[in-house]
Amino acid sequence: MSEPSDPSDQFDDIVDAETDRDPDLAVIEAGSRTLRAQAGPPQGDPVPSRPEDPELDKALREVETELSTRWGETKLEPSVKRIAALMDVLGEPQRAYPSIHITGTNGKTSTARMIEALLGAFELRTGRYTSPHVQTITERISLDGAPISAERFIETYQDVKPYVELVDAREEYRLSFFEVLTGMAYAAFADAPVDAAVVEVGMGGTWDATNVIDASVAVVTPIDLDHTDRLGATTAEIAAEKSGIIKQGATVILAQQPVDAAQVLLKKAVEADATVAREGMEFGVVSREIAVGGQLLTLRGLGGEYDEIFLPLHGAYQAHNAAVALAAVEAFFGIGAEHARTLDLDTVRRAFAQVASPGRLEIVRSSPTVILDAAHNPHGARATAEGVSEAFGFSRLIGVVSTSGDKDAKGLLEAFEPIFAEVVITANSNPRATDVDALAAIAVEVFGEDRVVVEPRLPDAIEAAITLAEEEAEYGGAGVLVTGSIFTVGDARLLLRRG
Repeated sequence: MSEPSDPSDQFDDIVDAETDRDPDLAVIEAGSRTLRAQAGPPQGDPVPSRPEDPELDKALREVETELSTRWGETKLEPSVKRIAALMDVLGEPQRAYPSIHITGTNGKTSTARMIEALLGAFELRTGRYTSPHVQTITERISLDGAPISAERFIETYQDVKPYVELVDAREEYRLSFFEVLTGMAYAAFADAPVDAAVVEVGMGGTWDATNVIDASVAVVTPIDLDHTDRLGATTAEIAAEKSGIIKQGATVILAQQPVDAAQVLLKKAVEADATVAREGMEFGVVSREIAVGGQLLTLRGLGGEYDEIFLPLHGAYQAHNAAVALAAVEAFFGIGAEHARTLDLDTVRRAFAQVASPGRLEIVRSSPTVILDAAHNPHGARATAEGVSEAFGFSRLIGVVSTSGDKDAKGLLEAFEPIFAEVVITANSNPRATDVDALAAIAVEVFGEDRVVVEPRLPDAIEAAITLAEEEAEYGGAGVLVTGSIFTVGDARLLLRRG
């Protein structure tokens, strides 16, 4: 019998077997209320693994392969014409339920998960559509707080496929990967059926494929510079694109924004005769303190104050996400406009206590502590750096970084420079990852040559970072942060959680 190979040597095989992610998939998370209530909240790892049944796994891979032949999320034709045509032939499933629509630069997925948890706690069947996924494509479409099963994902694809092909034949361009997946999500929600949908935009807002819903609540998380080649070079220009989700008569929940972005969003709200609630004005974080495993919050909502809210997530930005999510759910229930009351406090507490956000300051190993965070732009990196410093207080922190080629790698590295003792530059499984040598050159410019280590393979990079962290005399004070891209986090999560 041959000796078992080192797990790190099997990493490439693990990635192939567990994710089979074509680059164009751009990785970057029927039943009754009674059944949902009996099942309770989802348990264990919120990120699904590949199906154990070989035939089911094969069928899922076939769907992924078909989807990969379409335009990926990095290739866009800014229009909702094709997705509107698909909705038409499907019978407008997106109008079968009320929805909350979320845009912004950072914090969308975490906020969506919090909104989902709150709605579920109040016994509403929920559908959540978010992107990109951490490990498995089924993460993107969730029902009742859990990703849909591989079987249901395949069934939904087969159900919509004839209609997709019909639209393909009529339009100048075939439906893109993201457009098809959006159609699948809306169809799955109508089929469930859900009581409310929580929908995160893919990019921008006005021409995003998700923007065929008429959401009663529009949420805008913090806006910063990202996707500037497609959305605009300033936060005001980006806000103009994102403001497209604000519909006539809606309620708009605004996180704290740059001044120029806020002006654009408020102008759009006035034009749409929308009601606006602003963080720091109509709602916000009253207080927060570090707690074991997260933080303890007092939030001011649209209807009043909510105290002793335990949030099992780290970082001030997650507290602000929680305030936004709470205000969004209050608005969904008419609180602050039609009703002068608060939501049931115990239910709110229970909902927030159950929130998970994979790949967002997620601890996956101890001794030394290894944390994963999907920060991929300077704004996100600054928030992550502050969160790590506050929650963990490492005396020595080693970074493992791989970014995508279209991101501001220098800005991201500059945000992390104050907290990293050293940085290990590497590559993830995405062919669009920044070239290791090019990223290393940027890192040397930011950190200096003595603080930069280069390991082209991610398993070797993580091992090197752990070794560097363990050099700390105070062993308990050392840590490793793996970051730079959702691909990097997904790959590392597979490797570290599988051993």
